[in-house]
Amino acid sequence: MVAVAHEKGKPGEQLPPTGSIPVRVPGDVFRGRQNQPLKILLVAAEVAPFAKVGGLADVAGALPKALKAMGHDVRVVMPRYGSIDVEKYGLRRIVTNLGVPLAHQPVNADVLEGRIAGEVPIYFIDNQQFFGRDGMYGFWDDDARFIYFSRAALEMLRPLDFRPDVIHVNDWHTAVIPNMLARLYSADPFYADIATVLTIHNLAFQGVFGYGALNLADLEQWGLIKPGMPGLDDIVNLLGRGLYFADVVNTVSNRYAEEILTPEYGEKMDPLLRVYRGKLHGIINGIDYDLFNPSTDVSLVAPYDIASIEKKLENKLALQKEVGLPQDPAIPVIGLISRLYDQKGLDLIANIMWGLTRLNLQLVVLGAGDARYEEMFRANARDNPGKVSATIGFKPVLAQQIYAGSDMFLMPSRFEPCGLGQLISLRYGTIPIVRATGGLADTIDDWDPVQQTGNGFVFTAYDHWDLFAQVVRALETFRQTSSWRRLQANAMSTDVSWANSAEKYVGLYREAMGNHAESREYSAAATDPYSW
Repeated sequence: MVAVAHEKGKPGEQLPPTGSIPVRVPGDVFRGRQNQPLKILLVAAEVAPFAKVGGLADVAGALPKALKAMGHDVRVVMPRYGSIDVEKYGLRRIVTNLGVPLAHQPVNADVLEGRIAGEVPIYFIDNQQFFGRDGMYGFWDDDARFIYFSRAALEMLRPLDFRPDVIHVNDWHTAVIPNMLARLYSADPFYADIATVLTIHNLAFQGVFGYGALNLADLEQWGLIKPGMPGLDDIVNLLGRGLYFADVVNTVSNRYAEEILTPEYGEKMDPLLRVYRGKLHGIINGIDYDLFNPSTDVSLVAPYDIASIEKKLENKLALQKEVGLPQDPAIPVIGLISRLYDQKGLDLIANIMWGLTRLNLQLVVLGAGDARYEEMFRANARDNPGKVSATIGFKPVLAQQIYAGSDMFLMPSRFEPCGLGQLISLRYGTIPIVRATGGLADTIDDWDPVQQTGNGFVFTAYDHWDLFAQVVRALETFRQTSSWRRLQANAMSTDVSWANSAEKYVGLYREAMGNHAESREYSAAATDPYSW
């Protein structure tokens, strides 16, 4: 490169005076391979159908299938919990006695291999000391368990002869992997070019531990990150470290990506998120169309699709019978499938339960959580046996029947990173009543009776009267048969598959690869400015 200064059209000073400066555009990692398939490793603490607590498992089980269908070499790794039956899932042991460093000592693990839907390879880290227990989370040594799992996910790659272009980590359980790659593996040519993507499914859970967690991860020589922010300088926050070291970060909806930059939703991490907002993105989740399909769902008494929506009524009558409510096609049925916590808007529902029981509706509840909300629904079911049904716990078959048999689906969340319930209800032609937050705002458009557009009922303020007003509005619309049929058609026509989201994740992976290549070039330049 040569810079020449001109004065009155004539060349004046030249920099450098003789010769030129060599310049290369950094991060051009796709030259000649823009359309080549990627090699992707998705690392998650839970994956459906093998082990599930929340929405993370659904994403980790469905996204790889969509990526595989696009032609990418995608593989998944998770712990082999005690509840995962080797024979049931046809798992086979492919690596034995893998020495995984933990606190500078090798702890052996085996690696098992299975398949997701017979298509996508999934590996299981098998160590009975850490994972051979009843349950997945909430143990005194969760820091050791998931730091060990994260390190094992990296250590297994060489024996498997699989070097991914991108490692996709999820939530705090695996967020230390970008940190490990940057500090422990950067000098190893096998690992040096691997980019990382961190997906935050719920910022409320951050993996906060004491300084000893750094010793477990063999990272103590680098110490705490100390970003100069209260609550982050004196603790080990695994999600915060992932945010710091990952090449790209995303949340599971565009709205949630914006919300977590504010103190209201940032869970005390918003100052750090604002610093790195340039690499923060939002991609809405999809749902597995093979699993959630009203035309093939074996849980339903009458399968249906958008062309045979009238058969949904048979499922409504069957649901009413199943939960002990009067069978009446004219009474609107509102479904609620949820963890029973404040986050899900249960305090709003509690404030209007007296009003809901005086309306011409039936409420079918399935879920578990805070004892006060469990008792609230039990008491209302007992006092209003013809209007309220409450099943405390979780029954997968009943959940599918509620999605298919209800007329409306209630999700008045205080915050909702993405939400899957509203996506499933759309697929089944069950109209969501939601608060405009996170993924609910991104996926549900308010019904416009004039333009006949929209796929649900939406309120904005976190206020129980606003929720009550939308319930009344939904009941009134239900009475208008033609409008309700159009609303159901709008809902079932909404594309909530993984196809669009998977395309966006591929774009995110390529961005992460570019960012990673640039960061390595810049770090090399800092070490040796003449090493172009």
